This record gives sequence, C-alpha cells and structure tokens, in this order.
Amino acid sequence: MLPTTSGGSSFTVVLPNERAMHRLMVDIAAATEPGDLITLSGDLGAGKTTFARAFIRHLADDEQMEVPSPTFTLVQTYELPRFPVVHGDLYRVTGSSELAELGFDDLPDGAVVLLEWPDRAAAFLPANRLDLTITLAPQHGPEVRNIRITGYGTVAARAERLAAVRRFLDQSGFAEAERQRLAGDASTRIYERLTLGDRQVILMNAPRRADGPPVRDGRPYSAIAHLAEDVKPFVALANTLREYGFSTPEIHAADLDDGLVILEDLGSYQVVDGDPPTPLEVCYERAVDVLVGLHDLDLPDTIAVSQDIDYQIPHYDMGAFLIEAELLVDWYLPHIGVRLPGPARDAFNALWREALLPVLNEPITWVLRDFHSPNLLFLPEREDTAQIGLLDFQDALLGPAAYDLASLLQDARVDVSERMELELLGRYAQARRGSREGFNTSGFAKIYSTVAAQRASKILGIFARLNRRDGKSQYLRHMPRVWGYLQRSLAHPSLAALNAWYRTHVRSPA
Repeated sequence: MLPTTSGGSSFTVVLPNERAMHRLMVDIAAATEPGDLITLSGDLGAGKTTFARAFIRHLADDEQMEVPSPTFTLVQTYELPRFPVVHGDLYRVTGSSELAELGFDDLPDGAVVLLEWPDRAAAFLPANRLDLTITLAPQHGPEVRNIRITGYGTVAARAERLAAVRRFLDQSGFAEAERQRLAGDASTRIYERLTLGDRQVILMNAPRRADGPPVRDGRPYSAIAHLAEDVKPFVALANTLREYGFSTPEIHAADLDDGLVILEDLGSYQVVDGDPPTPLEVCYERAVDVLVGLHDLDLPDTIAVSQDIDYQIPHYDMGAFLIEAELLVDWYLPHIGVRLPGPARDAFNALWREALLPVLNEPITWVLRDFHSPNLLFLPEREDTAQIGLLDFQDALLGPAAYDLASLLQDARVDVSERMELELLGRYAQARRGSREGFNTSGFAKIYSTVAAQRASKILGIFARLNRRDGKSQYLRHMPRVWGYLQRSLAHPSLAALNAWYRTHVRSPA
C-alpha cells in the first residue's frame, strides 16, 4: 500500500478500451515535466507495462520503438527529445538494500521516472509524484480498466489540471485529436498542436497565475508589474487586434475560468533562420511596419473579453518600470557576485526615476510587451503587415511606442547588429513622420534608448532568476548578448548619469 501525502488530489476514470487508455497516456505525457516521478500501481496484467511502453513510444514519436519490460533488467533508460525517461520495475525487489544498486541516485539530469510496483519502495518515494493505480474490471469486459490518478505534493495541481484539460477537449469537439506538445519558453503556459483529421489548432493551457509573496506595499511582483492573471486579457486583445487587421490567432473555444483556449494555428515559419538564429531582414521590416500601423491608431483602453466582460488595459506606470529594472540588483548582481550597499541602491532608483519621467510623459499606445522573435511568425500567404503573426500579448500595457520597437530590435535571443537596428529605427521614424505630424525623431531616440536600457536590465535579472530560482540555466547563454544591448542603450548622452552608475557597480556576465 502506497503512503498518502498531504496535499494530494485524486480522481478516477473508467477506460472502456485500449484506445481510451492511449488517450489518457497522451494527456499525462502532455502534462509531464522534466524530473517527474510517475508511479504505476495495480494488479498483475492490469496494463502498467503497456501504459509505460506507450508513454515512451509517444515521447519518442516512434510507434515501432522496442521497449522491453524491465522485469528482469529492473531499469531501462531512454534518451528522448523532451527529456530522458527511466523505466523501472520493482516487482522482483525484495528489500530496500537492493534499491541503492538500481542507480536511482544517479539519474540523468531532468529524467522522468516511470516506476512499476512502487509499493516495494514505498518508504523511499518522494512527496511530489503522480500515481496511477490501474485495476481490472472483468465484470464490465476484458478491456475495461478503472484508473485512479493521484497527484501528491506539488503535483496535485497538475493532476487536477489533467481532468480540466480533458473535460475542455471533450466539450470543444477535440476529444479524439492527436496532441503534440510544442517547445516552451520561460512562461508557465503550455502549448500543444491538436490534429483532428485535416484540421490543426493550438491548445493554450494557461492556469491562473498564483500571486507570489508581497514585495512592496503588501503587493506581489506580478501585481506591481501588471502581469496578466488569467486568459481574459489574451482573449480580449486577440479579438480586438484581429478587428484592426493584425494577424492574431482566431479564438475557436475558450474556458475563461480554467484558462484553456483553442486557437488558430498560424504555422511555424519564424522571423529568424539558421543555427544560431539570425534575423530575416524582410520579416523584421514587416514587424516594424506592424508597429507603425499599431502606433498610428487611436486605441481604446477598455476592450471586450466577451459580451458580458470588459478588460481595462493597465498603464505602464513608474512602479512597473522600476520594479522591473530592480530585477538587475535583486538577481543579476548576486549572480555575478556583486553585493550592493544600500546607498548605491537608493541612487539606482533615483537615477531611474529621473530617466523615466520623460518616458511617462510620452503619448501612450498599446505596448504588447513581448514583441520579439519567439512570439512572431511569418505568414507568407498574407499581405503587408498581416504577414506577421502575433502570439504573446496578454501582458500588454498602455505605454510608450518605443518599448515594443526595443523588444524587437534588441532581441534577447537573437543577434541584431547595430547596423540593422539603426536601419530599422530609421524605417520606423520615417514612416511615423509621414503619418503623424510632429513626430520628433531625436526625442523618440532618447525614449527608445531609455526603455531599451530598462528592458535589458530587466532581462538580465529575469535570466539570472530563471537560473537560480527555477533551475533553467539555458538562459545564461543569452546574457552576453543582452549585456551588449545594454551598453548600446546606455551610450545615449541623456543616460550619462545612469551609465556612470552601471560602470561603477555592474560588470559583464562573461
């Protein structure tokens, strides 16, 4: 008998046949994260090994892959695209002393463990795990299985999510769709491509953002920085941007409470190419034109989520700008081993307040906030600005037009040369001068440099935080690029005082 753990969440499903078992396996595979432990309990012949074999083949994208039962080898390891999978079978284990010999203390980084007969090691199981208990139901037929799915510890919320996603897919007509998880990024959202016959759509799985600890005036970081708490802003902005002629995904179905949305699949043509990726100039020109078109509009600050729900877009205020910039001192400086004295931090805040005052006096527009290559697609079959597909805009704010241009032209993941940056800045300025009387090029350059420096400071802090707090070290490789962008921006004469502070207290990550 497996021990229960506080915080568990459990539900039971009846599977009438092997096809239903396969569908459940795909649901669980889509929700599995590196480092997870999935225990498989139940009767002899109930289907534990069948489930594990299908799970491994699904993740390998190879239905013919040889996946022998580990009953005699006890442990089998598979190097798969998303993460390694270790398949263990403890049926023949007779004592705890044998567990140490199986190599569970020396697993590959991020390995997912599928463990059959976990009751043999009940005293050694971690608090955070997903358990599937499979039982036969011969009175209902030879293929029928009852499965109890229990998430323990931190996995409890994901177990509940499994049921919610399945319910949503059933209700929206995609119960039988094939599911392929797409590569993720730094966010907690999960995206999957659903294929049903000749139809392809995208499932966005975005649970409500949990508030973090209070960091200032009793408010969490997310509230001060005005980060979206649920999918309502995404739905509202997607629909409104489409009405203005921009290429956002059409919403096919949405559960606003559970944070589940089925979107139009805009394809996979990126605005970068190669390895390492480099900007495709024609795509970046189109992306600049998208911003020109957006910034020429008189945009509302309140938009519709649905017939009965409106969404008011927050302002990019001083509090949001400052708390983002402070990520540099809270996370990046400790990352490079710099301990900042209190007076130096006070000076940092004072200098940024002074630099940001002109930014806050700028005319406001919609700042999509993450307008860079991971969130842009190229749609060659469309025309003009509709050729750029927009994917990530739920954190949009009302703020300065220069911010999204800085996001694009100082892309944290792509080397945008200084020549290309200046040429595209010129393209933007020329278009705005032609469409908006009184556009001040030199004034815009000052605002652009300021928000670009603020954004680079924020990203250095975010990447350091992802490494230290979340164990995502892959973002560290982008730091030298972001550092280079920061130096470009701080070189503007209007930022001389800030530049001096950075030269004194901050150094390159390399």
